[in-house]
Amino acid sequence: MGFFESVGKIIGKYGGMFIDGAAVTLLIAITGTIIGFIIGLGIGVVRTIPMDSKSSPVKRFFIKILNFILVAYIEIFRGTPMIVQAMVIYYGFAGLTGIALDRIFSGILIVSINTGAYMAEIVRGGIESIDKGQFEAAHSIGMTHGQTMTNIILPQAIRNILPATGNEFVINIKDTSVLNVISVSELFFKSNSIASSNYLYFEVFFITCVLYFIMTFTVTRILRLIERKMEGSKTYTIHGSQTVPEAEIKITDSGEKKRWIR
Repeated sequence: MGFFESVGKIIGKYGGMFIDGAAVTLLIAITGTIIGFIIGLGIGVVRTIPMDSKSSPVKRFFIKILNFILVAYIEIFRGTPMIVQAMVIYYGFAGLTGIALDRIFSGILIVSINTGAYMAEIVRGGIESIDKGQFEAAHSIGMTHGQTMTNIILPQAIRNILPATGNEFVINIKDTSVLNVISVSELFFKSNSIASSNYLYFEVFFITCVLYFIMTFTVTRILRLIERKMEGSKTYTIHGSQTVPEAEIKITDSGEKKRWIR
């Protein structure tokens, strides 16, 4: 029997299992990335709260303690493998409470916490990349730190960190494979079960590779489309100026074109 004939027979017999595994992989990756992004966003905002001489000692002490906890969380989850985190969280919770968590829920929880640690640093870098003059201008007109973040800084920071966020999503699609250690029925777990039943490991995992590639390639293309949409049109018109109110400047893809309207 030829290689592609074997692949075709495996797909015909176990196609439903491959699809189920891929669906669980996407569910965990999408949900974990969204929750992790929210966690990272919150931590990034907290870690950029300004502290100056005008702040009360109680506020400075509280922020220092909070920052210490958040930094510890980031360093621990960035400094240990997800496969180890999965074992510790799933079996540790069961050992301490006597309650076995649902495996898919556990997978989402593990991916979310792990992603949150990475996203926290990505968001912090995105916030710090914004010109400090914008912070000063917002504070000069009486805006609080929360208002400044919500209305001015975060919209720009999120656009800047979108490529890194997309990269985390792609990584999560692949890293869900480590959840097989706690028997989460994602794509790798299903593939290993299929291969163990017919011993055609090469053919089975060739199909698995193709499925992972299709998922990551599709996600990458969608994210690049979103990035282009967020950039907006490169052709726009600026109307008026301080000295010549009736002036019009038109910017196009090929360069800058000026046209005066009198």
